[in-house]
Amino acid sequence: MDEQNTPYRLHDSLGYWLSLAARLQERRLDDRLREIGLTRITWCILLGLANEGLSQPSELADFVGIDRTATSRALRQMEEAGLLSRDPGTDDRRTRRIGLTPEGHMALAQAIPFALQNTAVMTDRLAPGEKEQLLRLLAKVSEGDKGGLRTF
Repeated sequence: MDEQNTPYRLHDSLGYWLSLAARLQERRLDDRLREIGLTRITWCILLGLANEGLSQPSELADFVGIDRTATSRALRQMEEAGLLSRDPGTDDRRTRRIGLTPEGHMALAQAIPFALQNTAVMTDRLAPGEKEQLLRLLAKVSEGDKGGLRTF
């Protein structure tokens, strides 16, 4: 039987396993972040502010991989929760500079162990060297085909 006539087997497909692994990882992290009032989007914004030195809404949107409307909504909610401050830009009064508040730093410090534990759930199942191999292979299959998706 040639490949064209071979039935498609869902559980034998790369896409199925990539999707399943991503959903499991996301669900574990979402459940833990919810305990401290965060979502994956707000977690990623905190990381962008604290670890990447980003301060503009457009930079944060690109970093997280979401549109500007979703970014504005998340920033507004985070400001209301006391996690960040939005101040006028220095050169252009129309721009906003985003910064973490002490509460934002505390939320980040609480969330980091959750992310590390979530990563450990996955990497503990791999043999030495397989994490690096998996990362290399995932980068390879994603290379040059972002499909309009932003990457971190």
